[in-house]
Amino acid sequence: MALDGWSLRHPRPPQVPPTAPPRRGVRVSSPARGWRILPNMVAPGFIFGLVLPLILPADTSKDVRFRFASYINNYMVLQKEPAGAVIWGYGIFGATVTVTLCQDKETIMEKVTSVKAHSNSWMVVLDPMKPGGPYEVMAQQTFGRTNFTLRVHDVLFGDVWLCSGQSNMQMTVSQIFNATRELSNTAAYQSVRIFSVSLTEAEQELEDLAKVDLQWSKPTSENLGHGVFKYMSAVCWLFGRNLYDTLHYPIGLISSSWGGTPIEAWSTGRSLKTCGVPTRGFTQSDSVTGPSKNSVLWNAMIHPLHNMTLKGMIWYQGESNINVNRDLYNCTFPALIEDWRQAFHRGSQGQTERFFPFGFVQLSSYLSATSDDKFPQIRWHQTADFGYVPNVRMPNTFMAVAMDLCDRTSPYGSIHPRDKQTVAYRLHLGARAVAYGEKLIFQGPLPEKMELLADRGLLNLTYSQQIQVKKQDKIFEISCCSDRQCKWLPAPMGTFSAQTLALNVSSCRGTPAAVRYAWTTWP
Repeated sequence: MALDGWSLRHPRPPQVPPTAPPRRGVRVSSPARGWRILPNMVAPGFIFGLVLPLILPADTSKDVRFRFASYINNYMVLQKEPAGAVIWGYGIFGATVTVTLCQDKETIMEKVTSVKAHSNSWMVVLDPMKPGGPYEVMAQQTFGRTNFTLRVHDVLFGDVWLCSGQSNMQMTVSQIFNATRELSNTAAYQSVRIFSVSLTEAEQELEDLAKVDLQWSKPTSENLGHGVFKYMSAVCWLFGRNLYDTLHYPIGLISSSWGGTPIEAWSTGRSLKTCGVPTRGFTQSDSVTGPSKNSVLWNAMIHPLHNMTLKGMIWYQGESNINVNRDLYNCTFPALIEDWRQAFHRGSQGQTERFFPFGFVQLSSYLSATSDDKFPQIRWHQTADFGYVPNVRMPNTFMAVAMDLCDRTSPYGSIHPRDKQTVAYRLHLGARAVAYGEKLIFQGPLPEKMELLADRGLLNLTYSQQIQVKKQDKIFEISCCSDRQCKWLPAPMGTFSAQTLALNVSSCRGTPAAVRYAWTTWP
């Protein structure tokens, strides 16, 4: 028998485009890009013949300038042990690149590599580091008799989490309940660093980000509450803040989300093909207000990050699929998780775990003009039709239930509830259990035994945990089948104890086949 919806009620500064690179021979310290180039010329005349190639546009695929990848910057957090953090960038083909990690002018480690042909990229994997800092990361390119050095400072080691999805993930701290208090609560969290990807789309996979809204930064009221749906993600920030309160070491948070977008835009062609999603012929829907073409957001906002070493991801999306391939979401969502895991594992040279922890938010309640069951269907499909996670199709995942966090008067519409604190708290409980192995309760009570007493018209449910019962006659329904036809009927709650509940199924004149819970848009 299948049950869904079990819940446990647990207690932009202005957009700055990437700064153009400096010409050789100029010392630059750029707050927007966070690098310095220090020329060390042996033969002065050699410089002038190389000036022109060094001022090619930043987004050229064959860019030969020496630089870090777009997200390697001052104040960043790199993934701590047991994984090794990946450092990469671009340079001149054939050049040697030496990456050095320093602390207080002392060299901690040194890695040497060379710039590859065609991609003009270089990459090293640092040795695993304990959490803490700050450190300086230095990269030096040696080409002929010329050396160039890049530096980023105030780098911490900790856990790095990627946050993605649509508008409920995109909502900023300025949009949530108690925003003023939350925005002022940053002083104790200067080791929780934040980064936000710009809203961009691409027809092909980009190797590096084309644009960044917020470079790695320490949290402030300005960058956490920049505006309406304009970085930094409130769910992402509050999730990381809760983790920091538990772990007491640095947390890096990367926000890459876009409101009104279907899962198809975030998925690779590979994963969509496995689910039978058409490559063309997308039908526009009122629920879709952002980019909707297959893979365009994966290409521009996720793939450029796939070389990064991560601890895990959290996801809040699904509203835009209520009218778009809804019946395929039980495939497209598990397939996205599996595909992203493979991509980040390969891109990070195996440093990001193959089955890294993946958390998500079950869709909240919504005051819909219609009485259909599209929202409950997506909630069910979010668990690959199991009703709970982790499960065999979605291993190492965790879910935060949100359908009890209704917000009828939200100025952003009831589809955007403002209680993101509870959402983030529940996500962090799941992360503590799944990602960090803590022994704690992070899921709502699930039935472990069902007994049909047909002669008494009762269905007895026995739960794995203690339950709190608030009687609501229409919250449970029974699927009653006769003559090969089934219909859902109310199953009122009867007697209950600490771990048992009896449902009245006497209205079923046929055979009870399934029971469901809270199967409405607004339970």
